[in-house]
Amino acid sequence: MKNVLVLGANGQIARWVIAKLTDRDDVFLTLLQRNPNKLTGWEPANGQIVIGNVLDRKLLRLAMADQDIVYANLIGEDLDLQAKRVIEAMQNAGVKRLVFILSLGIYDEVPGRFGQWNNEIIGKDLEPYRRAADAIESSGLEYTILRPAWLTDEREVDYEITAKEEAFKGTVVSRKSVADLVAKIIVSPELHLGENLGVNKPGTEADKPYFM
Repeated sequence: MKNVLVLGANGQIARWVIAKLTDRDDVFLTLLQRNPNKLTGWEPANGQIVIGNVLDRKLLRLAMADQDIVYANLIGEDLDLQAKRVIEAMQNAGVKRLVFILSLGIYDEVPGRFGQWNNEIIGKDLEPYRRAADAIESSGLEYTILRPAWLTDEREVDYEITAKEEAFKGTVVSRKSVADLVAKIIVSPELHLGENLGVNKPGTEADKPYFM
Protein backbone atom coordinates (compact mmCIF):
# COMPACT_ATOMS: atom_id res chain seq x y z
CA MET A 1 0.00 0.00 0.00
CA LYS A 2 1.35 3.41 -0.99
CA ASN A 3 0.27 6.32 1.15
CA VAL A 4 0.09 9.41 -1.05
CA LEU A 5 -0.35 12.98 0.18
CA VAL A 6 -1.87 15.28 -2.45
CA LEU A 7 -1.32 18.99 -1.78
CA GLY A 8 -3.73 21.27 -3.60
CA ALA A 9 -6.12 18.40 -4.15
CA ASN A 10 -8.87 20.57 -5.61
CA GLY A 11 -6.67 21.67 -8.51
CA GLN A 12 -7.71 20.60 -11.99
CA ILE A 13 -4.65 18.45 -12.67
CA ALA A 14 -4.92 16.92 -9.20
CA ARG A 15 -8.53 15.93 -9.86
CA TRP A 16 -7.46 13.97 -12.93
CA VAL A 17 -4.71 12.29 -10.89
CA ILE A 18 -7.14 11.37 -8.15
CA ALA A 19 -9.59 9.99 -10.71
CA LYS A 20 -6.84 7.74 -12.12
CA LEU A 21 -5.95 6.41 -8.68
CA THR A 22 -9.36 6.22 -7.04
CA ASP A 23 -10.07 2.57 -7.85
CA ARG A 24 -6.65 1.21 -6.91
CA ASP A 25 -6.50 -0.96 -3.81
CA ASP A 26 -2.72 -0.40 -3.46
CA VAL A 27 -2.98 3.39 -2.97
CA PHE A 28 -4.38 5.40 -0.06
CA LEU A 29 -4.85 9.10 -0.71
CA THR A 30 -4.72 11.94 1.79
CA LEU A 31 -6.13 15.00 0.05
CA LEU A 32 -5.18 18.40 1.45
CA GLN A 33 -7.27 21.31 0.22
CA ARG A 34 -7.82 24.79 1.57
CA ASN A 35 -11.50 25.46 0.98
CA PRO A 36 -14.12 23.17 2.60
CA ASN A 37 -16.75 24.77 0.37
CA LYS A 38 -15.16 23.01 -2.59
CA LEU A 39 -15.99 19.54 -1.29
CA THR A 40 -18.25 18.25 -4.03
CA GLY A 41 -18.54 14.51 -3.53
CA TRP A 42 -15.82 13.62 -6.05
CA GLU A 43 -13.49 12.55 -3.26
CA PRO A 44 -12.37 8.91 -3.60
CA ALA A 45 -13.29 5.99 -1.39
CA ASN A 46 -9.63 5.06 -0.96
CA GLY A 47 -8.76 8.31 0.77
CA GLN A 48 -9.34 10.96 3.38
CA ILE A 49 -9.77 14.74 3.25
CA VAL A 50 -7.73 17.23 5.27
CA ILE A 51 -8.78 20.88 5.20
CA GLY A 52 -6.04 23.44 5.64
CA ASN A 53 -3.06 25.31 4.22
CA VAL A 54 0.41 23.96 3.51
CA LEU A 55 1.84 27.00 5.34
CA ASP A 56 0.33 25.61 8.56
CA ARG A 57 3.34 23.74 9.95
CA LYS A 58 1.38 21.76 12.54
CA LEU A 59 -1.28 20.65 10.07
CA LEU A 60 1.31 19.71 7.45
CA ARG A 61 3.33 17.75 9.99
CA LEU A 62 0.25 15.73 10.94
CA ALA A 63 -0.74 15.16 7.31
CA MET A 64 2.81 14.06 6.43
CA ALA A 65 2.91 11.24 8.99
CA ASP A 66 3.30 7.77 7.42
CA GLN A 67 3.23 9.08 3.85
CA ASP A 68 5.30 7.44 1.10
CA ILE A 69 4.87 9.99 -1.70
CA VAL A 70 3.95 13.67 -1.79
CA TYR A 71 2.39 15.17 -4.90
CA ALA A 72 2.21 18.98 -4.84
CA ASN A 73 -0.24 20.80 -7.11
CA LEU A 74 0.22 24.28 -5.66
CA ILE A 75 0.08 27.82 -7.05
CA GLY A 76 0.51 31.34 -5.78
CA GLU A 77 2.84 34.29 -5.40
CA ASP A 78 4.33 32.56 -2.36
CA LEU A 79 4.94 29.23 -4.09
CA ASP A 80 8.58 29.30 -3.05
CA LEU A 81 7.56 29.58 0.60
CA GLN A 82 5.00 26.80 0.16
CA ALA A 83 7.68 24.59 -1.38
CA LYS A 84 10.05 25.27 1.51
CA ARG A 85 7.36 24.31 4.04
CA VAL A 86 6.68 21.09 2.13
CA ILE A 87 10.40 20.28 2.03
CA GLU A 88 10.76 21.00 5.75
CA ALA A 89 7.80 18.79 6.65
CA MET A 90 9.03 15.95 4.44
CA GLN A 91 12.53 16.09 5.89
CA ASN A 92 11.18 16.10 9.45
CA ALA A 93 8.88 13.14 8.71
CA GLY A 94 11.48 11.17 6.77
CA VAL A 95 9.39 11.19 3.60
CA LYS A 96 11.58 11.16 0.49
CA ARG A 97 9.54 10.98 -2.73
CA LEU A 98 8.16 14.25 -4.10
CA VAL A 99 6.38 15.14 -7.35
CA PHE A 100 6.00 18.89 -7.79
CA ILE A 101 4.22 20.76 -10.60
CA LEU A 102 5.85 24.04 -11.63
CA SER A 103 5.78 25.82 -15.01
CA LEU A 104 7.53 26.15 -18.32
CA GLY A 105 9.83 29.12 -18.71
CA ILE A 106 11.56 29.14 -15.32
CA TYR A 107 14.97 28.52 -16.93
CA ASP A 108 14.55 30.59 -20.10
CA GLU A 109 14.36 27.21 -21.79
CA VAL A 110 11.50 28.14 -24.14
CA PRO A 111 12.99 29.04 -27.54
CA GLY A 112 12.02 31.48 -30.26
CA ARG A 113 9.04 33.81 -30.49
CA PHE A 114 6.97 31.65 -28.16
CA GLY A 115 9.66 31.97 -25.50
CA GLN A 116 9.67 35.74 -25.90
CA TRP A 117 5.87 35.89 -25.71
CA ASN A 118 5.77 33.57 -22.70
CA ASN A 119 8.32 35.68 -20.85
CA GLU A 120 6.41 38.87 -21.60
CA ILE A 121 3.12 37.39 -20.35
CA ILE A 122 4.20 35.44 -17.24
CA GLY A 123 7.94 36.00 -16.79
CA LYS A 124 7.61 38.04 -13.61
CA ASP A 125 5.11 35.55 -12.14
CA LEU A 126 7.61 32.72 -12.63
CA GLU A 127 10.19 34.06 -10.18
CA PRO A 128 8.79 32.20 -7.12
CA TYR A 129 8.43 29.08 -9.29
CA ARG A 130 12.16 29.20 -10.09
CA ARG A 131 12.99 29.69 -6.41
CA ALA A 132 10.76 26.72 -5.58
CA ALA A 133 12.60 24.58 -8.15
CA ASP A 134 15.99 25.59 -6.72
CA ALA A 135 14.85 24.71 -3.20
CA ILE A 136 13.53 21.32 -4.30
CA GLU A 137 16.69 20.44 -6.22
CA SER A 138 18.91 21.28 -3.24
CA SER A 139 16.68 19.55 -0.68
CA GLY A 140 18.13 16.05 -0.83
CA LEU A 141 14.67 14.67 -1.57
CA GLU A 142 13.88 12.15 -4.31
CA TYR A 143 12.07 14.64 -6.48
CA THR A 144 10.49 14.90 -9.88
CA ILE A 145 9.73 18.41 -11.10
CA LEU A 146 7.26 18.81 -13.97
CA ARG A 147 7.11 21.98 -16.06
CA PRO A 148 3.95 21.82 -18.20
CA ALA A 149 3.25 23.95 -21.25
CA TRP A 150 0.16 26.17 -21.27
CA LEU A 151 -2.66 23.96 -20.02
CA THR A 152 -5.83 22.95 -21.84
CA ASP A 153 -8.95 21.06 -20.79
CA GLU A 154 -8.86 18.68 -23.77
CA ARG A 155 -9.84 15.17 -22.72
CA GLU A 156 -6.77 13.59 -24.27
CA VAL A 157 -3.53 11.97 -23.18
CA ASP A 158 -0.90 13.06 -25.67
CA TYR A 159 2.44 14.35 -24.44
CA GLU A 160 6.20 14.25 -24.70
CA ILE A 161 8.88 15.29 -22.22
CA THR A 162 12.10 17.28 -22.38
CA ALA A 163 14.97 17.31 -19.90
CA LYS A 164 16.01 20.40 -17.96
CA GLU A 165 18.99 21.08 -20.22
CA GLU A 166 16.92 20.71 -23.41
CA ALA A 167 14.97 23.39 -25.25
CA PHE A 168 11.27 23.24 -24.41
CA LYS A 169 9.00 21.91 -27.16
CA GLY A 170 5.44 22.85 -28.09
CA THR A 171 3.11 25.42 -26.59
CA VAL A 172 0.27 23.50 -24.91
CA VAL A 173 -0.55 20.27 -23.10
CA SER A 174 -3.75 18.93 -21.58
CA ARG A 175 -4.20 18.76 -17.83
CA LYS A 176 -5.23 15.14 -18.33
CA SER A 177 -1.86 14.43 -19.96
CA VAL A 178 0.09 15.92 -17.06
CA ALA A 179 -2.07 13.93 -14.67
CA ASP A 180 -1.30 10.75 -16.58
CA LEU A 181 2.42 11.32 -16.03
CA VAL A 182 1.93 12.14 -12.34
CA ALA A 183 -0.17 9.01 -11.80
CA LYS A 184 2.45 6.83 -13.51
CA ILE A 185 5.14 8.19 -11.19
CA ILE A 186 2.97 7.60 -8.12
CA VAL A 187 2.30 3.99 -9.17
CA SER A 188 6.00 3.45 -10.09
CA PRO A 189 7.99 5.88 -7.89
CA GLU A 190 11.30 4.85 -9.45
CA LEU A 191 10.27 6.65 -12.67
CA HIS A 192 12.01 9.98 -13.40
CA LEU A 193 13.85 10.13 -10.08
CA GLY A 194 15.83 13.33 -9.77
CA GLU A 195 14.51 14.63 -13.09
CA ASN A 196 13.20 18.05 -14.01
CA LEU A 197 10.96 17.63 -17.04
CA GLY A 198 9.16 19.85 -19.52
CA VAL A 199 5.82 18.41 -20.64
CA ASN A 200 4.09 19.36 -23.89
CA LYS A 201 1.79 18.03 -26.59
CA PRO A 202 3.82 17.01 -29.65
CA GLY A 203 3.42 19.09 -32.79
CA THR A 204 2.10 22.21 -31.08
CA GLU A 205 4.97 24.53 -31.93
CA ALA A 206 3.72 28.07 -32.57
CA ASP A 207 4.32 31.68 -31.62
CA LYS A 208 1.83 31.33 -28.75
CA PRO A 209 -0.86 28.92 -27.50
CA TYR A 210 -3.75 28.49 -29.94
CA PHE A 211 -6.30 29.83 -27.47
CA MET A 212 -4.50 33.11 -26.79
